[in-house]
Amino acid sequence: MLRIILSMVKSLEKIAKQKKIKYFLVTFVDLFGVQRAKLVPTRAIGEMQKTGAGFGGFATHLDLSFSEPDMFALPDPDSFIQLPWQPDVGWLASDLVMNNKFMDQCPRVILKNQINNLDKQNLKMMTGVECEFFILNEDGTEVADNRDDALKPCYDVAALMRRFDVLSEICDSMIKLGWKPYQNDHEDANGQFEMNWDYTDCLTTADRHVFFKFMVKSIAEKHGLRATFMPKPFTQLTGNGCHAHVSVWDKKKKKNLFQDSSDQLGLSKMGYQFIGGIMKSVDSFAAWLNPCLNSYERLNAKTTNSGSTYSPTAVTYSGNNRTHMIRIPDEGRFEFRAADGAVNPYLLQSGIIAMGLDGMKNKRSPGKRLDINMYTQGHKLKRVKKLPNSLEQAIKKFSNDKKVVRQIIDYVKNNGGLDYAVSMMNEYHTRSLKILDKFPDNQFKVALKNMIDYVIERDY
Repeated sequence: MLRIILSMVKSLEKIAKQKKIKYFLVTFVDLFGVQRAKLVPTRAIGEMQKTGAGFGGFATHLDLSFSEPDMFALPDPDSFIQLPWQPDVGWLASDLVMNNKFMDQCPRVILKNQINNLDKQNLKMMTGVECEFFILNEDGTEVADNRDDALKPCYDVAALMRRFDVLSEICDSMIKLGWKPYQNDHEDANGQFEMNWDYTDCLTTADRHVFFKFMVKSIAEKHGLRATFMPKPFTQLTGNGCHAHVSVWDKKKKKNLFQDSSDQLGLSKMGYQFIGGIMKSVDSFAAWLNPCLNSYERLNAKTTNSGSTYSPTAVTYSGNNRTHMIRIPDEGRFEFRAADGAVNPYLLQSGIIAMGLDGMKNKRSPGKRLDINMYTQGHKLKRVKKLPNSLEQAIKKFSNDKKVVRQIIDYVKNNGGLDYAVSMMNEYHTRSLKILDKFPDNQFKVALKNMIDYVIERDY
């Protein structure tokens, strides 16, 4: 009954007829952010909308045993996207169901549960994300453009236009999809780019984030290239962040509740409490925001070729100052800069809501803002909280948090997802270090570590 009620809001058969769709990708994202799918012919989509596409859950990272029954990916018609580069195929985000119940460990369901917590308070979180990525050669071994070699390549017009074929196709696709893209640029590392589209409600942003990564990789492959969102592909270059811009509105999205023009930075008391909640628990959520070994090569990077890293190391906030974890660039919103390119799009939004609601509930103060350059003066600060400097530290923080992590996220509260995520990350960490310990040369270790991570994370 659950599936039938949910599926009849919009008819996918009608959408297929109107859009001339021959196949649908019925997709979901597992706990580690890997996108999975079945390719469903249009003739079967009507029944699939009622029952869902069946999967053997043990084959993916969802904390399921081999003996458990099939799970079903129930497609959400509101998430439908027609592939711009393959217009006879439609993409659908799905919620996972087992035994006629939503699965607690489904990342999209986790986010929906957090959105329900906002709904209870008549609130709506609006977000935008900045997904940085590298364009590499087909083998993924180096930057594709061998002329992109400036020490400070950020905003370089020549390097930007040499990738016009790929970037314009991606941007044109976003225009066609109605995402309202507004700027594209060459980022701080050689071969690195960022493309910005308009903010919207956090579920739609998460769905688009998932699709964006798929789209960028697919279009890059069309051009004989490879795109990666890996946090730190090259030791000497700036890594890939995934910054989120956040505001909270009334349920009808008429009023920005974070906006207060009387405040020096234009942020309301609610906004500061929301930030306070993030600053209180962000180290516990680092295992979500920075989920792999390579993430900590970015967070703890030494100065790169360009002279900066663009990644935070301490839990601080400021005005329009990019050296801090949280930046308030304008009235009524803030930028959260801790997450990287490997983050699960649904868990990113879930974590922000969970931490922010805890801050509002407990009226947490973020403390005094700092306006210093954290890269040059941060070492002088005393008693400032640091972000974890390794995956091992992040796992311990995640495991030991008895307040926010275990009380707010239902699946983690029930312990299944926590134990599974910790065991998988520990296995990855241990396996990688065993390989690295065979080699005494530190530089070779760094290179090998990046190589191992690239093999693992090419699915992200």
